[in-house]
Amino acid sequence: MGVFSRFMDIVNANINALLDKAEDPEKMLKLMMQEMEDTLIELKSSCAARMASKIRLEKRIAEQQALVGRWQSRAQMAIDRGRDDLARDALVEKRREGEVLSSLQNDIKGYDEIIEQQRGEIDQLEQKLGQARQKLRMLQEKAKAAKEGAQMNAHMSRSTEERFASMEERIDRMNAENDLNRPRPSADEAFRSMEEAEEIERELEELKKERGK
Repeated sequence: MGVFSRFMDIVNANINALLDKAEDPEKMLKLMMQEMEDTLIELKSSCAARMASKIRLEKRIAEQQALVGRWQSRAQMAIDRGRDDLARDALVEKRREGEVLSSLQNDIKGYDEIIEQQRGEIDQLEQKLGQARQKLRMLQEKAKAAKEGAQMNAHMSRSTEERFASMEERIDRMNAENDLNRPRPSADEAFRSMEEAEEIERELEELKKERGK
């Protein structure tokens, strides 16, 4: 594909529409930017070559103008010397070199038009590349914000779990301390409870006997 065709495709491309269809918008945008940069390099190189050619052509025009002026001076000198025949020949040469000069001047107008067009294309492409770079920054900032948000949520979730775990540990520790601090029954109380239990069992057996059970 030629530089001009690629330039038209890039300038006419709707970046947002293309990114909406892309599976990986950031990757696609980087590829588009690479294509823009490559095309921009070629356009600038072509424009620089045309400008260099124009400079060389301007030198040729200056030389041709000097040549036309020289034949004009010779024609005048021949007339002053009474040599109409030489004056006539000089005017013929002047006309011939004048035609060459006109052709060169037309060529340089063409260079001016092409250089102006290419400069305009370079400006358009640089604007498009600037838009793409801004879009890439936005995508990267959005991705960074999403990543930081996910990390913050994960941190908050871990923090909440850690707080609950800490609370459970404190509760368990408090219960254990309460158990340790609870007064233990004395030996006398223990035996008394056993004796009361035995008495209750005896009474129960006596009642059963009385009731024939």
